[in-house]
Amino acid sequence: MASENDLTGRAGVEEMPIIGPGHTFATVSDKLTAVVLLDRIRKSWVLGLAISFAFVMLFLMSVTVLFLKGTGIWGLNVPVMWGFAIVNFVWWIGIGHAGTLISAILLLLRQEWRTSINRFAEAMTLFAVACAGMFPILHLGRPWVFYWLMPYPNTMALWPQFRSPLVFDVFAVSTYATVSLLFWYVGLLPDLANLRDRAKNKFAQLIYGAMSMGWRGSARHWARYQTSYLLLAGLATPLVVSVHTIVSYDFAVSVVPGWHTTVFPPYFVAGAIFSGFAMVLTLAIPLRAVYNLKDFITDRHLDNMAKVMLATGLIVAYGYLMEDFIAWYGENEYEFFMMLGPGRPFGPYWAYYWSLIACNIVIPQLLWFRFARRNVYVLWVISIVVNVGMWLERFVIVITSTSQDFVPANWQEYTPTFWDWSLYLGTIGVFFCLLFLFIRVLPAIAISEMQELAYEVDHRKSLGNDGHGTSDSSHA
Repeated sequence: MASENDLTGRAGVEEMPIIGPGHTFATVSDKLTAVVLLDRIRKSWVLGLAISFAFVMLFLMSVTVLFLKGTGIWGLNVPVMWGFAIVNFVWWIGIGHAGTLISAILLLLRQEWRTSINRFAEAMTLFAVACAGMFPILHLGRPWVFYWLMPYPNTMALWPQFRSPLVFDVFAVSTYATVSLLFWYVGLLPDLANLRDRAKNKFAQLIYGAMSMGWRGSARHWARYQTSYLLLAGLATPLVVSVHTIVSYDFAVSVVPGWHTTVFPPYFVAGAIFSGFAMVLTLAIPLRAVYNLKDFITDRHLDNMAKVMLATGLIVAYGYLMEDFIAWYGENEYEFFMMLGPGRPFGPYWAYYWSLIACNIVIPQLLWFRFARRNVYVLWVISIVVNVGMWLERFVIVITSTSQDFVPANWQEYTPTFWDWSLYLGTIGVFFCLLFLFIRVLPAIAISEMQELAYEVDHRKSLGNDGHGTSDSSHA
C-alpha cells in the first residue's frame, strides 16, 4: 500500500498537497463528470477546436497533393532522402512516451501523484502515436500498399525485409499503440459507468453504457479490473524502453557519420520521456486553468513533472556530451567532422544545432530553482521550449548526417518546402483536434482513482494527520 507521506505530501512540500482539501467521493465525481456532461459548451473549447480543425483541413490538403504528385513536392534530394517525414515521426513517438510512463511505470512504483495526470497523458499517447504512424506510411511513395510491411500470407509470396529499420518501426509502433489503447480503455471502464449513471441524455446513457461493458462496480468487477490493469501495466513498461530504442535503430544500425553510435538507444529513450513530460505540462497547465481543476492537478504535480524533465534533460545533455567525446576519442575523421567540425556545430545548419543546445540544455537548467518549478507561466514556457528543442534535435540528427556524408561531391543542403511544413502543422492540428474532442466526451482525469485518493487523504486526517504528511512511515 502507498505510504502516508506519498498520499499527502512529504516534509519539505507541506504547502503542496496531492489533492485539494475537503473532497469526498461525491465532490470528486460531481466536478469531473461536469466537464463532460455540462450542457453549455465553453467558448474557449469551441475556439480551440475550430483552430485545430483548420489545421486538419491543411493536413488533408497536403496529403491530397502528396497522393496526386508524389514525394517530389517535399524538399527531398540526393543524398537527403529522409526529410521532415522521419523527423516528425521520431518527434511524435517521443511525445507519446510520457503517457505510458506515467500510467504504467509510476503505477507499478505506486507513485500516487500520477493519478491526476495519467488519463489525459494516456490519451495524448494514443493521439501522438496516431500522428507518428502517418509519416512512415506517407513516406513510402505508394502508401496505399502499406500493408505489405506486415508479414501476412499472400499469393505474391511477398515478405517484409526484416533487416530493415522501417519494418522494425512497424512492429514496434503497432505493438505500442495496441497495448496503450487497451491500457487506456481498461482504465476508463469505471469512469464510463459513472458517466452512464449520471448522464441525463438517453443517447449519452446508451453510448456510455455500451462502452462501460456492463460495469456494475461489484467486488468481482473490481478484482478483475485491478488484475488486468496491473498486467497491462507490466506489458506496457518494457514497451516504454523498447519502442524508442527500436526507433533509434533507424539511425544507429547504419554507418552514416553522426548516426553510427551505441549511445542512441538510451539517450533516445531519455529524450522521449523529456519531450513527453514537456507536452504533458504544455497541456496540463491550460487544462487546469480553463476547467478550474487546480484541486486535482496541484502545484505538486507540476513540481514533480518539472523534476522529471530536469532529470531526463540531464541524461539527454550527457548523451550529447558522449557523442562529442566518442567522436574525439575514437579518432574517426568522419565522426570528428560531423560532431566537432563543420558538420553540425559550424556547418550550414549551425543555427539549428545551437538552438537545440539552448532549448534542451541551457534553458531547462532553470528548473533547478523552485521559483521556476512553481511559477506556472515560467514552467509552461519552458515546456514549450523543450518541445521545440526536441524537434530541432531530430531535425539536426536526420538532416546534417545525410546532407554531408562520406563523399563531398554528394553534399547538398536540404530546404523544407511549403508542403513539408503544412503536413507537419497539419498533424499538430490532428493531435489537438482529437484532444479537444476527448476532453469533451470523456473524463480527462481518472474519476475512480481520484475518489480513492480523496478517501485515503480523508482517512489520514481522521486518524489525526493534518493532511500534509508526517515524518512517520505508517502505511495504509
